[in-house]
Amino acid sequence: MSRIKFTGITVAAVATALVLSACGGQSTEAGTDEDGGATGAVVADGSSTVAPLTEAAADAFRDVEPGINVTVATSGTGGGFAAFCAGETDISNASRSISDEEIATCEENGIEFTEIIMANDGLSVIVPLENDWAECLTVDQLATMWSPESEGSVTNWNQIDPSFPDVPLALFGAGTDSGTFDYFTDAVNGEEGAIRTDYSPSEDDNITIQGVTGEAGGVGFLGLSYVAENADVLRGVAIDGGAGCVEANVETVQDGTYTPLSRPLFIYVANTSYTENAAVKTFVDFYVAEAASIAEAAVFVPLTDEQIQVATDELASLAG
Repeated sequence: MSRIKFTGITVAAVATALVLSACGGQSTEAGTDEDGGATGAVVADGSSTVAPLTEAAADAFRDVEPGINVTVATSGTGGGFAAFCAGETDISNASRSISDEEIATCEENGIEFTEIIMANDGLSVIVPLENDWAECLTVDQLATMWSPESEGSVTNWNQIDPSFPDVPLALFGAGTDSGTFDYFTDAVNGEEGAIRTDYSPSEDDNITIQGVTGEAGGVGFLGLSYVAENADVLRGVAIDGGAGCVEANVETVQDGTYTPLSRPLFIYVANTSYTENAAVKTFVDFYVAEAASIAEAAVFVPLTDEQIQVATDELASLAG
């Protein structure tokens, strides 16, 4: 299996088709309507970051197969994997790779699955537009802001940098079921789950946006696509990962210079759903084939040419 070096981490480039055991998914049986059109249902859950991508795919898919209903829920990456490994969904949206513990749960429940990389993302640090001082933050400054040791003691922007004003910090971000939470805490604080607890967590990125934009000293973290969609009320902060300040955009995420907060985004497909339910197969085939245009429509960073080829090859292996 080929692998891609992506922003300082090694990513199993589309799908380490981790075949574990037997069934999965809960889509209704596919069929045809009285006019010969395809019918059926596809159930997806998981990451709030990846949800807009899958929703964009579902919207485009409705123009092709209006009789197939694709539903997309957002319980967070961890919550999505819990439902997926219980056999309750066909697709799990994920902003991180599946963990060993989640793999074991899927195995126990007889869930075979395939991981497919669908887009790239720059995890963004956001502030309200009226914040005119934090143009760039170093990773060390982010750690000062978010580390467990800072809880209750680092409470003001001027403690992050003496040149910053005397404005209280108001911290917002992803909750513990989110892949964004796992990735951010690992990249900034050196350990998944390591974070101060006196911040406002949510699995809903729109709530994070409301919190950040409602406070003069607001700051939070979420996926890049939300920054572009809310540019009238917030902005992303450039990050200095050691080689100078870099803003998150298509070029810097794809070439890995936006470090350490670039990451791949995935869907996990239940193998039985794909091979035994035509509705799921039709949707997933469409999603992969149209990945570039879907990413553009949803304001995500599209896959590189190499990633697209690997994704296509992996899907072909799933189809047998």
